[in-house]
Formats: sequence, C-alpha cells, structure tokens
Amino acid sequence: MPRLSQLSRSVADRVVLVTGAASGMGRATAHLFADEGARVAVTDLDESRVDAVVREIRAAGGEAAGFVLDVSDLDRIHEVVAAVQTRLGDLDVLINNAGIVIGASWEQSDADFEPVWRRALDVMLSSHQRLVRACLPQLRRRGEGRIVNVASTEGLGATAGTGPYTVAKHGVIGLTRSMAVELGRHGVTVNCICPGPILTGMTEAIPEAAREKFARRRVPLRRYGLPEEVAHATLSLCLPAASYLNGVVLPVDGGMTIQNG
Repeated sequence: MPRLSQLSRSVADRVVLVTGAASGMGRATAHLFADEGARVAVTDLDESRVDAVVREIRAAGGEAAGFVLDVSDLDRIHEVVAAVQTRLGDLDVLINNAGIVIGASWEQSDADFEPVWRRALDVMLSSHQRLVRACLPQLRRRGEGRIVNVASTEGLGATAGTGPYTVAKHGVIGLTRSMAVELGRHGVTVNCICPGPILTGMTEAIPEAAREKFARRRVPLRRYGLPEEVAHATLSLCLPAASYLNGVVLPVDGGMTIQNG
C-alpha cells in the first residue's frame, strides 16, 4: 500500500555542517544527524576533540569529516566551507551552534568591558552571519537549504551580569528573523533554537545542589535538559518535511520561559 503522506522525514545523505561540535549540544547534534544517515562536517577549535567526535561517528557506522574552525576567522570559514564541499559534497544544512560563556557588568571599566563585549558579539552573533553568507551559495543550490541558529533562553529574557551574552543571543533571534524573510525566496529556511538549562560542560561547574534547586523552582519539568533533547529539536527543523517552518524561535527549556514567578 502506498504512503498517504508526501513529505520526507529523512535527512539521509544530506550534508550538514555543525559548529561547536566537539562537545555538549554540538556533539549531540553531530551524532544525531550521523545516526540519521547524514554526512556530517564536525567543526570546532580543538583538533583532538574534533577528531574524537569523528571517530565516534565512524565507529557507529556514520559518515563524518573533521575541520578545525575558529568562527571569528572569516578566511578560515571560507577555507572550511570549501573543504567540506570537496570532502562531503554540497551543503544542505548549517547548524550555527558555536558559543562561549562570557559575562560582564555594565558598571565595569571600559578596559574590562570592551574586550568582553567584542568577543561575545564576534563569536555568538557575527559568526552566524559569516557562516550563513559563506554557505549560502551551496544551501541555495537545491532550493531546500536549512539553517538553524542556536541562541538561548537568554535571548528571550535577561539575567544580571551576563549583558554581552544576553545581547548577543537577542541578536541571534533578530538575525534569524531577518534571514528567514530574505532567504525564504530561495527555498532556504532559517530557524532558531533557544536552549534553556542543559547539562553540558558549561553547566557542570554549577554545584549539583544548585542545579537541582534551580530546576525545582524554575522549570516545570523540574530538571535540566539533555544535549540530545536539544539535538532532536534542531533535527526536526531541518527535515525535508519542515519546509514550511521559517523564522521559528523554539525554546527547548522544559517550559521555563512560560512559567510565571
């Protein structure tokens, strides 16, 4: 009997570039796409950790290639995008996941504040537009490219002491919406994931008791999320069947941002 549905939920043989893929949500995303049959370009700053993720994927029967990438280096971005095309084929999906944890008070001196501000916006906002612009000729080719920018629930609110980070994440949401409007005519969708409290290397430094207290008070599901849970949300936005999702800002936070009090 033929299928009643017409749209595919498979990313098999799609070529996917994931930034910040050596750990945490990026690593989980690279693993998930590979598990689903995609050819994955694993990129990050640390060559040994990139190589480790590539080995993990290959050992599980997936296809991956690793590339050292500093997302603040425009020349290197173009080198890596060209190398991915040579190794794996034309890009179908770009996941802008690379980020850093960085904070500063608005009351700090210029000497202390300015470098943090520049670094936060460079790595977590400007890098997104660099990657998109470098990948766009390939993403447009088949008229069904997918871009997911990873922001944060900090892009939907604010926490004291994280000004540059919060501004950058708000910027990612604005960037996503602007790109969605402009690139949609090429069949390229641009969406945004906003992870909430997730168990990653960045949150491991928080004492377990403090994490549990925060989750009980702030998250309706009463726990931190797992990197793979974010990866599955990201994958869903990249499916061929997700062709009419464009400009979406999707919190993956256990309900944290909708809870009053």
